[in-house]
Amino acid sequence: MFCPAISYYALLFAFFLSQATAWIHNTPNVYLIRHGEKSGLSKDHGLNSEGELRAECLRNVFGANSTYDIKYILAPKFNKEGYHRRSYDTVHPLATDLGLPIDTSCKRNKLGCLVKRVKAYRGPGNILISWRHSKIGAIASKLGVDEVPDYPDERFDLIWTMVHPYENVTSVESENCPGLDAQSVLRVQV
Repeated sequence: MFCPAISYYALLFAFFLSQATAWIHNTPNVYLIRHGEKSGLSKDHGLNSEGELRAECLRNVFGANSTYDIKYILAPKFNKEGYHRRSYDTVHPLATDLGLPIDTSCKRNKLGCLVKRVKAYRGPGNILISWRHSKIGAIASKLGVDEVPDYPDERFDLIWTMVHPYENVTSVESENCPGLDAQSVLRVQV
């Protein structure tokens, strides 16, 4: 005999179980990238023309049709003078395309804040962090990586991938932006 009340509660239970399972099993990958190229002038806090090209390229690298499935983007807080703005400018075109805000609530040197944001994220998809290259190793370390690879000073194209529980940098790949990055095999010790 069919009982609508039992069916309703069974469906309700199944729904809440599926939501709890999704929440428990959402273990996003974290992708760390360096901000785009800069001019080298101490008073210039923006991207140079190559950096702007890289920001445009990232629209394809991490865009909606990519396999990265980016749903949360972080960059350091910048002040009214524009200090630390490069990381934001690097991912802004991508964020616009994806319809995502860029979380700039953490200051550049407050990596504990950044790690809290990553670990608190419960949404769908994966996380992209655009930051200063001299902090990328420290970010990986604070997330749990024991043996952090070096980030070469001369490179602007590396994507560090970390899979939950973030104990290793599982891959280092080039963004392969045409006209900016060497189209050769990348060899990085991980």
